[in-house]
Amino acid sequence: MPTPLPHGIHKRSLLRDDVYESIRDAIVDGTLGPGERLRDPELEKWLGVSRTPIREALLRLERAGLIIAKPGHATIVAPLDPASTVSAQQVVAAMHELATRLAVPSMAGDQLAAMTEANGRFSDALGHDDVELALAADDDFHAVAVGACGNDMIPLVLEQALPLLRRVERQRFGSQAARHSVSAHAEIIRLAGMGDAEGAALATRENWLSLGAGAER
Repeated sequence: MPTPLPHGIHKRSLLRDDVYESIRDAIVDGTLGPGERLRDPELEKWLGVSRTPIREALLRLERAGLIIAKPGHATIVAPLDPASTVSAQQVVAAMHELATRLAVPSMAGDQLAAMTEANGRFSDALGHDDVELALAADDDFHAVAVGACGNDMIPLVLEQALPLLRRVERQRFGSQAARHSVSAHAEIIRLAGMGDAEGAALATRENWLSLGAGAER
């Protein structure tokens, strides 16, 4: 059998991902608030796409716990649920702990420098109360270990769990308590620079778990 021609497959895949990310980001940043009803015609008008990629995106968002869909009834943005947030936090912390443990033994100077630079941007963003830049810098900091760990399953799991936690992060990164994470990042860099994979991994885990303890990451 000849290999089928990929008519539109890649374009459709990119469109589907774009639609998913647009709705996901609007939920995470609060544009679409908890309990808000999601109507297909409004989403179609906003995103300029047909109903099919929207329905596919909503299914993914439901699996991620960001929306609640009741067949024959309304589809709404999921309320902030402390139990679900804690579950997501535990998974995210475990994945970043594993990524750090795997990455540190082979971590090079340029990767440590990238973490240091990202933490500097993180500190500056917090100092200017810029939540968007703080989140981006925090992502860049943790992405170094995830990218260097060599385990392709870790980013897939994080993609599923992190959006639930990100809604809480956005609310708390505007507080001065988030300054705690600057020193926590610095300690992770110090331990990684010493080649202490176990210490850096545990420090990374505590960095993520501290989000629920009143001392933000």
